[in-house]
Amino acid sequence: MRDNRAKSRVLALGSAGVLVTATLIAGAVSAPAASAESRHGQDREARGARIAADRAAEAGIDWQDCPADWGLEKPIQCGWVSVPLDYAKPYGKQIKLAVDRIGNTGTPQERQGALVYNPGGPGASGLRFPRRVTTKNPVWANVAKAYDFVGFDPRGVGHSAPISCEDPQAFVKAPKADPVPGTEADKRAQRKLAREYAEGCAERSGAMLPQMTTPNSARDLDVIRAGLGEKRLNYLGVSYGTYLGAVYGTLFPGHLRRMIVDSVVDPSREKIWYQANLDQDVAFEGRWKDWEDWVAANDTAFHLGTTRAAVQAKWLELRATARKSPIGGIVGPAELISFFQNAPYYDSSWVPVATVFAKYVAGDTKALVDAAGPDLTNTAGNIASENGNAVYTAVECTDAHWPASWHKWDRDNTRLNTDYPFMTWANAWMNLPCATWPAKQRTPVDVTTHKGLPPVLIVQSTRDAATPYDGAVELHHRFQGSRLITERDAGSHGVTGLVHPCVNTRVDTYLLTGKLDTADVTCAPHATPKP
Repeated sequence: MRDNRAKSRVLALGSAGVLVTATLIAGAVSAPAASAESRHGQDREARGARIAADRAAEAGIDWQDCPADWGLEKPIQCGWVSVPLDYAKPYGKQIKLAVDRIGNTGTPQERQGALVYNPGGPGASGLRFPRRVTTKNPVWANVAKAYDFVGFDPRGVGHSAPISCEDPQAFVKAPKADPVPGTEADKRAQRKLAREYAEGCAERSGAMLPQMTTPNSARDLDVIRAGLGEKRLNYLGVSYGTYLGAVYGTLFPGHLRRMIVDSVVDPSREKIWYQANLDQDVAFEGRWKDWEDWVAANDTAFHLGTTRAAVQAKWLELRATARKSPIGGIVGPAELISFFQNAPYYDSSWVPVATVFAKYVAGDTKALVDAAGPDLTNTAGNIASENGNAVYTAVECTDAHWPASWHKWDRDNTRLNTDYPFMTWANAWMNLPCATWPAKQRTPVDVTTHKGLPPVLIVQSTRDAATPYDGAVELHHRFQGSRLITERDAGSHGVTGLVHPCVNTRVDTYLLTGKLDTADVTCAPHATPKP
């Protein structure tokens, strides 16, 4: 999942014609135990990872000024790390991963190494992480004294052998079909779009698809560690980046020094990835209601109703209007969901989303069209959006086995939509390409504690929509010696980037000294936004 405080892309078009956020984690059926053949493959991949890491340690990284069009100002530097496309064939085809860094702001004596960041997705770039130093982000000022901040584009993302599944301009074109089907014909049309999207991935990026997995990204992370000259990795992962960290900690426990995971994907095989999708639909509905309650409590600012029910009635009225006749010719229900879902994702979106909604109700349609409609002139942004969605789909579809039975998808999502209608069908269509995925689907890593794993710091809010709270509890159980910081009665996705002393001081202490509290900690919620 993706943290928009890293200024990465938030909105993306869903594969089946639904404009949805590509940070949505999707879902899986229970995976079988690993076969002897798959264990042999894992042994070959482990050997390949060692070979690649040794090569990277010897080569290092040739740091240079970043390309002008990457938007990364000096003194941030950029470079490349070569990794095998297929770790079972370490001497075969190589791909280059883009990495960047900024040195620690303290003295050489204060430096503790590099802190490597992944913001989530899958499909998000981490290259903007060093800008937390150049922009003087106060939350990270203490940590920046001790650590180089290092970001990277994971395989398939951005500048790192990017993949694609369809023409970017076609990808962003609007309006899309309403994700909530009214008829069986609507479902057949969405199924056709999902199947065609999966076929497009094979046509445009087929050679990459079998290798677009979380375990391969974890191996890439270890090669980056070696290229940086670090004996052990310091890692910060948010959203999907927590699952990448959990897999890394399982595969390379002795290579970790310190790790923070924030807003946690449930790592159990039973959840990766199909069931996680369904769980998410429930959590989104809860956080959507939290936002509606806040809008109602601030009716003097927004005039959208003094109760949750009144705000919901306005939302349903807007949705019905857009379904009947897309607003401005381009904003239908799919585009509305894409824009409005920013509110349950991030508290920082509460005021902007409510403001646009209020303007529309007061008669100003332009603000809504500008906010929710595509910009066909922004070709670079549209390429990035399409790429992010392609990576999201490729990783989650290849990571795990998905139900091939449409009957199961239809039954599960029809049932959920009754009580949790905000995101259910939009999320389903986004992930449906996995039902007809053209690449071999893997068995997820059994995330667990192995010898050498250091104490891990887990941070999670109880009402997170994108990564429900139970995921953090599950990882806490699996990683022995970990500590869990719970932010109660809050749900903004990505907690460590917020100004919240109860969390911030513990993050600083852990990264600077390695010390954790003697027991798990519960923090009061951060302040809610003010209109």
